[in-house]
Amino acid sequence: MSAPKVLVLAGSLRRDSLNKRLARFAAREVAEAGLEATVLDLKDFPLAVYDGDDEAEHGVPEAARRLREAFVAHQGLVLACPEYNGSISGALKNAIDWISRPDGDVPGLVAFRDTTALLLSASPGALGGLRGLVHVRAILSGLGVLVLPGQHAVSRAHTVLGEDGSFSDERGAETVRSLAQQLVTTLGRLHAS
Repeated sequence: MSAPKVLVLAGSLRRDSLNKRLARFAAREVAEAGLEATVLDLKDFPLAVYDGDDEAEHGVPEAARRLREAFVAHQGLVLACPEYNGSISGALKNAIDWISRPDGDVPGLVAFRDTTALLLSASPGALGGLRGLVHVRAILSGLGVLVLPGQHAVSRAHTVLGEDGSFSDERGAETVRSLAQQLVTTLGRLHAS
């Protein structure tokens, strides 16, 4: 069996998102810890708001199929999640809703089968997006994802996350580094040949 791979995704569409910066940093840390990390941008998978009538008439959109295939091809998941009004971003929730749908011979929830996730967040606020992670954790757990207990919320992220994904707060960087290592170790144990 080949080594597990990790999909890294920010739950924001905004080009200059703090969570996209955090995702780039986390991807480098996963790679440093020994696994292949693939960074995707939700903006590259444009999806209308999930509507069961639209799905019945037109089926699952091609963008949702491509995103689901990316999830299926990776055993690990790092989500850098913005907090919208104390909860999950609409873009991330909508993507999850679409890729969890059955599609012809493809069963629902296949995108989340045997997946282990690490949750991160970044915000200019004092809590770093922490409140939204509670909802993301509940959603993913309900879909059968093993969500690592450790997580990290980067507060005042605009002061510590560079546009290139650098992290000037060494304590925060070390926390993310340690969590990335935990994800790599867990995946290694779960997917040992």
